[in-house]
This record gives sequence, structure tokens and C-alpha cells, in this order.
Amino acid sequence: MNFHGKVFCRSRMLVAVGRSILFSAALVILFSSAALAQGLTTPFEPERLRQILASGNSEEKRDALFEIRNRRSADASALAVPALKDADAIVRATAASSIVFLPESEAAAVLLPLLDDRQPFVRKEAAYALGTVGSWTSTERLAQLLRREKDREVRTAAAISLGMIGDIDSLGPLSEVLKKKPKDEDEMLRRAAARSLGQIAELIRTGRTLVTTPQSFLPEKFKETGDPLALIANRINIDGRSAVELLIKVLTDSREADDTRREAAFALGAFGRTEAVPALERSIAAADPYLAETAREALLKIRAAGEN
Repeated sequence: MNFHGKVFCRSRMLVAVGRSILFSAALVILFSSAALAQGLTTPFEPERLRQILASGNSEEKRDALFEIRNRRSADASALAVPALKDADAIVRATAASSIVFLPESEAAAVLLPLLDDRQPFVRKEAAYALGTVGSWTSTERLAQLLRREKDREVRTAAAISLGMIGDIDSLGPLSEVLKKKPKDEDEMLRRAAARSLGQIAELIRTGRTLVTTPQSFLPEKFKETGDPLALIANRINIDGRSAVELLIKVLTDSREADDTRREAAFALGAFGRTEAVPALERSIAAADPYLAETAREALLKIRAAGEN
């Protein structure tokens, strides 16, 4: 798919790598500071790493994979590809995050089969890795995972990754998550879907991929609203209407978690549509100061979009 927003996604995608991996508690548990130090100081020895991945025990393989990832190069990532089929699920999951520096199309091709892995933990790490890679060829498969996967953590990973990839065709699948009634057990999934809707809109309208909610508690004159790009904003205005309606509903529903409502407010600002103004204005008085500030920033973005 050749869409203008992708131009902006590629140059900044790797900056989001560290933040996206933090969403996976399991990988954090596996992460070893000793392996990190080793990856930074040990000379690159491809043959040694190949031998470890071929015949080492699981712990040795994970350390080798961390070393490979810390090299942050395509040559190193290529060494990790065989480990995607390792008998140990933990090794397969670790390998998923170690091949993300391959060329985009190659990384997506070897990661996509892991979305069918028998272990939910592996499917989750593969989904996160696909978001880091950022290939639009992954959109359809991740959308299917979001719709059909039974494990909530895997579905949440798919939602997060769709936001990172930034394909406008993800608006529909992400919106479907918010069409269902809020449940406590779905809080993280709904929050991820709302945020990803906002990330996609933010990317398409302004080219920005790194955002926080709220951006800051500084006065309005210090806030960044971005420069809307009229050429590519037109399609988000058309395709985003149903998503905006759902996000307004989420924002104004007291049954929703505050974190989810906060991400809905951010997303509404990213879409820049004026019909969200009344709901956002009411949210400025929210008891949650972060929600109130995010709503205030969203109103600034909508105002800025209207002035361009």
C-alpha cells in the first residue's frame, strides 16, 4: 500500500522500539542486564553466536539473542532467524525481538508465521515485534489477530502494533474493539485500541509518531499541536468519522477506565474533528488531572487544525 503517511512512519519507527517492548512484561522478566553489557562489549563473532543458537541450552541461547539484538544491525539480526523455530517457546519469543533490524520486508516475512504459534506468549512477542518492524504487509494479519485471538494479551499486543505501523486501514479493526461494552477484563485492550486510533491519526495528520498523554502541564503557549498536512489529512477526515463517534462515546462513558478515556481524548485531538469539542470541553473538569490536561491539549489541536 502506498499511502503518504508511511513516509513519516519509517524515519521514526526505530525510535519507538524501546518503548513498545516495555509493554511486554514477560520480555522484561527475561531481559538480562548481564546480556546487555555483553552485547555492548563483546566483539561481534557470528560463528560463535551461530553455534550457541544451534547447540546451546535455553539460557545460553537467550543471552546470545540479547547480544544479537543489542548489535542493532541487519547482519546480526539475520543470525537470530533460525531461533524463531527453536523447540523452547521462550527462545522463540526472545528471537522475535532480535530480528527487528532486518530489512522491513524480510523481518515481517519471518515473523508472521509466529502469529500462529501454539504458545500465546510467543504470539504476543511476535505481534510486538511486527509493530516495531512497521511493515504495512503485517496490517491484515494483525487485524485478524485482533478480531479472532482468544488471549487478551495477544489481542492487546496486536492493537498496540497496529498503532505503531500507522496504516489507515487499521481504523476499522481498532474501532470494532470500542464498539463492545466496557468490561474490567478488557481495560488494557480498549485503552490500546483508543491510543492506536490516535497514533494513526496523529501520524497521518502531522507525521509525528512519539506522543505522550498528556504532553505536559505547561501553559498553552508551550504546547505542541503539530502542523496538519492537508494533502493527507483529507482521507483521515473521511475514514475517521465512525472512529470519532466511538471515541466520543468512550470519553463520555463513566464506566470506562480513566486511562481509556484519556487515550480517547488524545485520539480525538489527533483526528482534529470539531464534533468532539463539546465532549472534550466537559472533560476539562474531570477529576482525573491527566484526563483533564489531555482534553485541554486535544482542544488545542482541533483549534490548530481549524486554523490551517
